[in-house]
Amino acid sequence: MVNTHQDPGMLTHMAEKKGKYVREYTPCDTNTLLAVGDKAFTERNVINLIVTSKHPRFQWFTADEAHELVMNGLKYVDWASTDQNAEPDVVIASAGTEPTTEAMAAVSILHETFPELKIRTINVVDILRLRSPEIDSRGLSDEEFDSFFTKDKPVIFAFHGFEDLLQSMFFNRHNHNLHPHGYREEGDITTPFDMRVLNHLDRFHLAKDAIMQVPGYKEKAAPFVQKMDDMINKHNQYIRDNGKDMLEVTEWRWKDVNPK
Repeated sequence: MVNTHQDPGMLTHMAEKKGKYVREYTPCDTNTLLAVGDKAFTERNVINLIVTSKHPRFQWFTADEAHELVMNGLKYVDWASTDQNAEPDVVIASAGTEPTTEAMAAVSILHETFPELKIRTINVVDILRLRSPEIDSRGLSDEEFDSFFTKDKPVIFAFHGFEDLLQSMFFNRHNHNLHPHGYREEGDITTPFDMRVLNHLDRFHLAKDAIMQVPGYKEKAAPFVQKMDDMINKHNQYIRDNGKDMLEVTEWRWKDVNPK
């Protein structure tokens, strides 16, 4: 079953079924979708729920990276991380096409302003692997989970579905410092980016939340937070004046934060 434009609650509904029968995939790009297809079409006696985009999108992973991501269910994105495999200051995770674009943009914005900030970037494609093995036999062990999300660092998670599904997955884990940004049932007849802004799933809300959660940054981040609020206000005015998203969004491109 392929889901392209349904209620995000479908993820929550299917997650309530027996884990051995359900897979939920949130590929963020074409290579990952192809890798998901290769896996889904060879499995038997399971329901594959695939949430993907029907529009041209960024290509984040090579074919080999996408294969690794799908086989493991999630991946530490080294080229989009600045923690150098050390303990991070903040974890920015994403699952899904638009959430990944916004998470990557947030990483770029944060690094540009706070180059010393140690950011760990995680992408998740097999969302149910985040569940405890006590609930789902395919779930990550606590040790594996902590190796991605740490035991206590803030996790800013951009997610295609409802936030309570993510919260339930972190409930039995060591790290409860989760700050989910998912679908909050806010919407209108508006622009694509504005739908994300309305649900606080955009890069500006993500970056603002991330820096506010890092100890020692709240006061010195005040000008940055104001800048993010100014960008949101600029966006709100721009779409009302022009009926489309501003160039800062539509023409944004990834800039390397971790040169080799």
